[in-house]
Amino acid sequence: MTDKFRALLIEKHGEGREAPQSVRLAELNQDDLMPGDVVVDVDHSTVNYKDGLAITGASPVVRRFPMIPGIDLAGTVRHSDHADYNPGDQVVLNGWGVGETHMGGHAERARVKGDWLVPLPGGMTSADAMAIGTAGYTAMLCVLELERHEINPQRGPVLVTGAAGGVGSVAIALLSNLGYRVIASTGRASESAYLKHLGADEIIDREELSEKGKPLAKPRWAGAIDTVGSTTLANVLAATEYGGAVAACGLAGGGDLPASVMPFILRGVTLAGVDSVMAPKDKRLLAWGRLADDLDRAKLHAMSQEIGLGHVVQAAENILKGKIRGRMVVDVKA
Repeated sequence: MTDKFRALLIEKHGEGREAPQSVRLAELNQDDLMPGDVVVDVDHSTVNYKDGLAITGASPVVRRFPMIPGIDLAGTVRHSDHADYNPGDQVVLNGWGVGETHMGGHAERARVKGDWLVPLPGGMTSADAMAIGTAGYTAMLCVLELERHEINPQRGPVLVTGAAGGVGSVAIALLSNLGYRVIASTGRASESAYLKHLGADEIIDREELSEKGKPLAKPRWAGAIDTVGSTTLANVLAATEYGGAVAACGLAGGGDLPASVMPFILRGVTLAGVDSVMAPKDKRLLAWGRLADDLDRAKLHAMSQEIGLGHVVQAAENILKGKIRGRMVVDVKA
């Protein structure tokens, strides 16, 4: 079997943060990959917001060059020196710096640490896993966080911001399937039918949350999953009911938080940070197990579209422009 494979390659031209970078579809050898104890024949990957930042160079996500982007991958073990995996095993990888500091999933092959992998859940294809990807896995971690703070369907509605994006789409489908009343916040009114199909009961314009508001507003939801940050998150907190909880996992609107302590000390609201990149394996296994059980596969397919490796750069540009709805699956063989 040949050691050659196709990969998307980001290269830097010069020193320093301002030096230009380029992206090309390259043919590599296995020796070009970084160290690891498991080699995976990649079947599918994804295009996430972070991939968009890396590929376009819009943010200094990539920390070494050359780099194969792609923070997610799913495929079949080709070779393993790790006790937990054998050739032929189907596996999934999310995060751990892959696509940033370690060569990632936008390639037909990857060499990674076995400790970063989890088994592909039974009954799930690699395409399903990548339709979920880091975005859907993060959404599940957020739902688990709300459950940990006893935000159940009987407590009241749950808000999802950035609703038409990857995290938001999966969050709505999960929450709806679990019996929650879901409020979806989006800046794309044209996506209303799509969001209602996923399970949103009410849709609000993101402008309601994007302008500076009161430190404490009229309570509107028992919990929330926020992918936006900044002023939006401040307003989400201000309108959370007594004893409610907000799971924050994104900063599409900015990394600042111009908020007041009043929701915390007057209403006992909890702000729970959710990290998907370095989450421990037990939490990953729980999240993937719940995704296999709780995510409506028909809704997953409805929110997903598939592209080949040669279309990833365009998709990366579009995701930063807010033109991508739901999940983008990459068939690396196409």
